[in-house]
Amino acid sequence: MEKIKVIVASRPRLMREVVLEMVADQPDIEVMAEVQDDSRIVELVGEMHPDWVVVALDKSDKKPDICDALFDRYPNLKILALASERNNCIFYWATMSIRSSHVESSERGILDVLRGRRPAVAAMFEGLNSKKVN
Repeated sequence: MEKIKVIVASRPRLMREVVLEMVADQPDIEVMAEVQDDSRIVELVGEMHPDWVVVALDKSDKKPDICDALFDRYPNLKILALASERNNCIFYWATMSIRSSHVESSERGILDVLRGRRPAVAAMFEGLNSKKVN
């Protein structure tokens, strides 16, 4: 069984220690690094390629700023944000929805799509030619 790889970057130090203690005896979880300096999180994720990063949740229910930088570079990463003083924990992940639409096979149709305009065929048959692709 492949281990779940985790970087623990939660502040304050006591919270990091609680998380480290919690996962220390879990045979399926490997703590790859403990980060004390938040400015190193993105760099370490790039070097170590963890499955999860545990960070501090500074403001109630507000996504930590580091999430955007991490998801931009590592869209498959999962982030667990903890707020010890509020007994709050939030799981963040990125998803991507792939869609398709028929395009008129003409110069205009192709150029419109390349320019970000709505395909002519899809505009004519609203909803019939646009679908979510799994």
